[in-house]
Amino acid sequence: MRSFGSDNHSGIHPDILKAIEEANTNHALAYGDDPWTKKAEDKIKETFGHSAEVFFVFNGTGANILALRSCAATFNSIISADTAHIAVDECGAPEFMTGAALKEIATPNGKLTPELIRPLLHGWGFEHHSQPKVVYISQCTELGTVYRVEEIRELAEYLHRHNMYLHVDGARLANAAATLGKTLKEISADCDIDILSFGGTKNGMMMGESVISFRPELSENMKYIRKQSCQLYSKMRFTACQFLAYLDNSLWLNNALHANEMAQLLRNRILEMGNFKFTQDTEANILLLKMPKPVTTKLLKEHFFYFWDESQDEIRLVTSWDTTKKDIDEFIESLAKAL
Repeated sequence: MRSFGSDNHSGIHPDILKAIEEANTNHALAYGDDPWTKKAEDKIKETFGHSAEVFFVFNGTGANILALRSCAATFNSIISADTAHIAVDECGAPEFMTGAALKEIATPNGKLTPELIRPLLHGWGFEHHSQPKVVYISQCTELGTVYRVEEIRELAEYLHRHNMYLHVDGARLANAAATLGKTLKEISADCDIDILSFGGTKNGMMMGESVISFRPELSENMKYIRKQSCQLYSKMRFTACQFLAYLDNSLWLNNALHANEMAQLLRNRILEMGNFKFTQDTEANILLLKMPKPVTTKLLKEHFFYFWDESQDEIRLVTSWDTTKKDIDEFIESLAKAL
């Protein structure tokens, strides 16, 4: 099966598999007391800056939970876009695990701004209201749009004036960096964000994500939060070794550049087929567009993808590090037949 449903559907990059195989020798101490984890921690500090403290976890939801739990008490509120992963695709886990209230904001493009956040910043010191404490953004967003450096920095500065934190979900951080032509550090630590969920599962890794904290007070209790949240991996070397391979030789960047390039190619080929309406700019590896239901019904017989808003005939297509031009040719051939 070749899928445009999600970059989670892609396989594992050979370099990642090789790293896992090489780590699968002899015995090693558990729970991160192994040489691979130490090297990966050093590599992440080298990549994101030496103020970074890294905590490896199983998955993206787990990473978001750890980050949010470190920022928010049960009487706080977490602010996000209404299309955010924590609002749509995590089964209420952020609210269940943090006890904090989730406040969602409607946006035209999945991106938050100080102007959109400002109406929710009230009730300070009033015990009847949840106290705003952390804003969550995705980079890139679930709509495939990308925050510019100045937009993230403006958000961080605004929140810090209100004694709040900025949490960035970087499940597709590599794709955003590739789009912007920036380093991972330039679109995170250098923008003065507070905490980052950094993953590679969508970009060639097998499994495993990380939480990277840039604030000592957020790092202080993270190891206890990780254990309580069932995210402490005993054989941590098999996650850490993947990050070593992922960050070496620009594998993260090459994979992301390819996925983004395939998204642009797919968009252009679809536009050649007809006057389809794209509902968002294609800035990374996600395409959102409207297609008539009879067309998508036929397409789904040969290709897998998801509806984003079925009531509007809006679908989402996602390209991956291993998407090929042949995959796109076959999709376009199917689209031609469906039309």
